[in-house]
Amino acid sequence: MSANSLSISQQDPDYVTSNSRQLNVQIAQEEVYSFFVKIVKKLSPDDVLREFKGLFIDGLDSQYSHSIPGIYSIFLDDNEKEYCNTLKRCIYIIINNWKTNRKDKYIQKLVNLFVNESRKLDTNDFLEINIRKSWLENFISSKDYQEIKLFANKHDELSKGHWANRYTSYLLIDQSVNENNCREQQEAARRLYRQIKDKYKFELAMYIARSQSAVSSTARCNNPSILGDNVLHLIKTIVLKKGIFSYENIANIFIKQTQDQTLEEFKKSIDKYLFFSVDNQELVGNLRQQFAEKLSLWKENYNQEIITKELFLRTCNRVIDCLTTENGKEPSSLFILLVSPGHSLTLVILLLKTILICRNSRRHLELRIAHLIRYYEKYPEDECKWIINFIEIFNITFAIYAENVEYNLIKMKEEGQSSNLQLNLDDYRVFSQMKVDRQK
Repeated sequence: MSANSLSISQQDPDYVTSNSRQLNVQIAQEEVYSFFVKIVKKLSPDDVLREFKGLFIDGLDSQYSHSIPGIYSIFLDDNEKEYCNTLKRCIYIIINNWKTNRKDKYIQKLVNLFVNESRKLDTNDFLEINIRKSWLENFISSKDYQEIKLFANKHDELSKGHWANRYTSYLLIDQSVNENNCREQQEAARRLYRQIKDKYKFELAMYIARSQSAVSSTARCNNPSILGDNVLHLIKTIVLKKGIFSYENIANIFIKQTQDQTLEEFKKSIDKYLFFSVDNQELVGNLRQQFAEKLSLWKENYNQEIITKELFLRTCNRVIDCLTTENGKEPSSLFILLVSPGHSLTLVILLLKTILICRNSRRHLELRIAHLIRYYEKYPEDECKWIINFIEIFNITFAIYAENVEYNLIKMKEEGQSSNLQLNLDDYRVFSQMKVDRQK
């Protein structure tokens, strides 16, 4: 089989002269998509690569071509945007199948087709060919192509290079919810996001277990964070908040107590809930005042409405916006107020408490973090240490509290009664186990 076996109906002269040209473009695109859906299931990866290359690249490489090659004649109206959309969707159709069937090495070959075959535009008498070559060159230089390269990298390679690469999972969330992306790209982004998250969760649990074992060398433990050996003390501090006054229990109490409240009442309740037992009381005053003002002004026309599930979700999303970025472009004043002076853990706990009462807001929160990363990625790592520290603490905290692994702090040394009330975390060990879903 060759690329010529894809019989695209736009080769009929009547097709290109039709008044419903856009509709015909869509029909032709669907033929192309169906073609790749079919062959990626039946042919070997090498044959699929050959078909793809023959359709999108080889036709432009002919020095003696005096006609528009197959796939490009769909876009006679110089519709470069539709060309890019078609190319992208075909790539993601292939990527999703190969990811599902563990054929990741061929994804790298697919990406390399563009690197190996891209050429500078030559002087060709046929202007149309040069135009189509420029489309391909533009695609290779685009953000779309950079996003595709993420799916070809191994997990360990994703964190190399720019500091923002360590947080690829959040950028994938951005891809997965972007309605401008085709469904295949959204699906691929969700799958890779989950793989990265699961790998982080596993490595964190293994690091905690092995770093506390006397027979295991910490040098052999892969610490998924960049916080160094001090991360174990941080983890113990985070896990310490358990028992009757745990974040989960307080969240459940809050949910029950706020049923049938008006939005105005709910705003006041969530303010009290979030700032209850915040350790740094000096910080709370100014922070809480600014937060209350922002939240009280939001949806004032709905203040007397009884809180519904939808309004509950939207309010929690608004809380997240106030604490991260309100416009998706730059950090909020409250975010800067908390993170820049080193109060990242306080902010993370506020965000955690929000998610514990509304888990459906998790994706919105991670999307906002993606927006923050996009904002700060233009700065060098040395100038972003405080935002990096925030993300690292966020990753650890949410792996402990918002995933399907349960962490507990167990005291290993029993000491006699002492008037010293200071808790010695060195006397405790962290244990992890899979959570039991009590709702089943």
